[in-house]
Amino acid sequence: MARRCARPDCAEVASTTLAYEYATSTVWIGPLAEESHPMRHDLCERHADRLRVPQGWQLRDRRDVLPLPLFGRGDALAS
Repeated sequence: MARRCARPDCAEVASTTLAYEYATSTVWIGPLAEESHPMRHDLCERHADRLRVPQGWQLRDRRDVLPLPLFGRGDALAS
């Protein structure tokens, strides 16, 4: 079953996961986590795109960060 956006009254399918850390005043949004967790919140694309953080906080958008290929496995990228 697809997970839904955590925003109230939103029935869209979640595509991203939001996490935060009070100690560093940082919010991260990234690809949808494999499993849900009570300290993370799943968001649809529309709500992730519109996300604003409180003044003094940093937003780290990791949705477009691709993992680097493992050593010896980058042949597919070279062709």
